[in-house]
Amino acid sequence: MRLSKKFIIPVLGASLLMPTMANVSAAEMKPTAVTPAADLRADLDYLLSEHFTLAVAAMTTAYEGSKDADEAFKALDQNAVDMEPAIASIYGEKGAAEFERIFREHNNYTDDFVKATKDNDEAAMAEVDKEVEQFVNEFAKFLSTATEGKLPEAAAKEALRMHEEQVKETFEDYVEGDYEGAAKTYREGFQHMFDISKALSTSIVTQMPDKFENSKADTPAADLRSTLNSLTAEHFALATMGMQKGFEGAKDYDYIGWSENVNTADFKAAIGSVYGDEGAAQFEKIWQGDHINAQAEFVSAQIKDDKAGEQAAKDKLHKFAQEFGTFLGSATGENLPTKAAQEAVKAHEDTVIKTFEQYVAGDYAGSYDTYREGYKLMFGVGQALGDAIVKQNPDKFAGTAMPSDMPKTGMGGASEQTTNPLTVIWTALGSLAALMAVVVVRKRKLS
Repeated sequence: MRLSKKFIIPVLGASLLMPTMANVSAAEMKPTAVTPAADLRADLDYLLSEHFTLAVAAMTTAYEGSKDADEAFKALDQNAVDMEPAIASIYGEKGAAEFERIFREHNNYTDDFVKATKDNDEAAMAEVDKEVEQFVNEFAKFLSTATEGKLPEAAAKEALRMHEEQVKETFEDYVEGDYEGAAKTYREGFQHMFDISKALSTSIVTQMPDKFENSKADTPAADLRSTLNSLTAEHFALATMGMQKGFEGAKDYDYIGWSENVNTADFKAAIGSVYGDEGAAQFEKIWQGDHINAQAEFVSAQIKDDKAGEQAAKDKLHKFAQEFGTFLGSATGENLPTKAAQEAVKAHEDTVIKTFEQYVAGDYAGSYDTYREGYKLMFGVGQALGDAIVKQNPDKFAGTAMPSDMPKTGMGGASEQTTNPLTVIWTALGSLAALMAVVVVRKRKLS
């Protein structure tokens, strides 16, 4: 099967409720990462985690008075607008309008808090804190009412309050020059958005199982897809952020690099837990050399106006797309076709480069548009790669298909899913281990 670029881009909004397996009973379904419920969760993964990245970007660029500050806030606002069709497809136009009123308005608090911080206006900061708490209470009540209590109001409050605190702490650490603290809280806050999407999607699916064809949002396969969504989307966000900060010579540049290294280490640990150190080293060589390092080399060449260096870096990135696509195709036994994987990785690199080049050229609106395109693309990668791994290893992802009475999210309900998502991916990547072992063995024979 040829996987086109169009296929791997997730379809959002009302389309997520369109039936795709209407005549297949839950009992007959083989494990898959692509179900109506898993699609809902992935769409919420995308929109909520993107909200976090843009909220932090809007606050830090506004604080610094950066030239792209206005466009960062516009992108944050557009993210809120883009959630409305998805909510309308579930709760109707009236519900969507109320969602937009509450959620979109709270984005303004980020701008208010930045202004209060710059003015050192404690009264204004206290007022923003009150507004945030009001948002937490109002939005938690909305979510609980909309889901008919499937997402308990107290659990929703706890999750939303934690999100607001993580955004605020990341910003405050940045302002104080505690860049290490800001980087660590950024990662925690980013990951928390995936917890919220799991809780919310599970609640919605439990509330209206027929609309989701009795599929579940918290199966092992859906967990794997969400974990891949998280790892790949975080990589994109950090890569684009790191390139811009490197170009600007930003004071926190080294800590963005630290975050990228930790993100890379998550992949390496997954591989190493199965392959051992030698297999993990093979993976890291592919991922780091003509990929992470090449992105840094591209920035360096831009600063020096070194056209030959820019082209050399681009060539490395395209070489990485070919090598990593081949790796993924082989590892999944062509359940993710090599050519499709190569196209997907190349599309990723193209959006990383374009986002940066538009930023350097001062086309900040275009840069944020491309950022949103590239960020969204990573969730198509999570879908395609996750489903390929599940199809290759159906026994490892067997799980109940029917939703339970209460959301099993760990946020108000007792989770049925006891496997840690990282453990799931480590297990799933057993197929990759087989490939790596082959690669290592072949290398030994050739050497």
